[in-house]
Amino acid sequence: MKRRTVADVMTDKVVTVTARTPFKDIAETLIAGGISAVPVIDDDGRVIGMVSEADLLRKEEFREQFYREGYQPPLRARLRHPKGRKKAAGDTAAELMTSPPITISPQAAAVSAARLMDAHDVKRLAVVDQDGRPVGIVSRRDLIKLFLRSDDDIAAEVREDILDRGLWVDTSGVVVQVRHGVVTLSGRMDRKTETAIAIRMTGRVSGVVDVIDELTWKHDDSTWEAR
Repeated sequence: MKRRTVADVMTDKVVTVTARTPFKDIAETLIAGGISAVPVIDDDGRVIGMVSEADLLRKEEFREQFYREGYQPPLRARLRHPKGRKKAAGDTAAELMTSPPITISPQAAAVSAARLMDAHDVKRLAVVDQDGRPVGIVSRRDLIKLFLRSDDDIAAEVREDILDRGLWVDTSGVVVQVRHGVVTLSGRMDRKTETAIAIRMTGRVSGVVDVIDELTWKHDDSTWEAR
């Protein structure tokens, strides 16, 4: 079974800005590229941060919240929003970016990218080589593409890579059916523990939304393991 990596799903055309790139140039870069964020690189080409649409919008958000119609809030109110105030005052990528950046290796498992995004509540990651230089961008949208595999492709991988080659047991009695990414395994295997392994490995196949277990077995060897 081929593990899907970040390199399999990432966008390898990376648009970057430098720490000195002005606010308006960053905005133009995002609009021209149809992208929502760009990595910020230093003079050696290493990623040092990320600037997103949200970072740019903080300037207008802060102005609207605190300074509409010339209103000047009390100092204590401004101090309660130090991050927003700092971003709002930023004029270059270095002042606007989120740093340190959340990055990932192209060799990392795609599922690791998903977990990293979830853990840090970000929508995209800079993909960097061993020297910290950008080689791609992976977004939530890229990861969702893993679930767009055809049912036939998923069924073929489950049949050939999991059942025929991965388990090293007789799986001739197993039937694989896939509908809208949901895999149903039915039929009969020799041991109960073997069916559990088949279900677990099938669930790891890229594109599988869920696995329905309709397998039966000849011998219940789960009680043997408990002894």
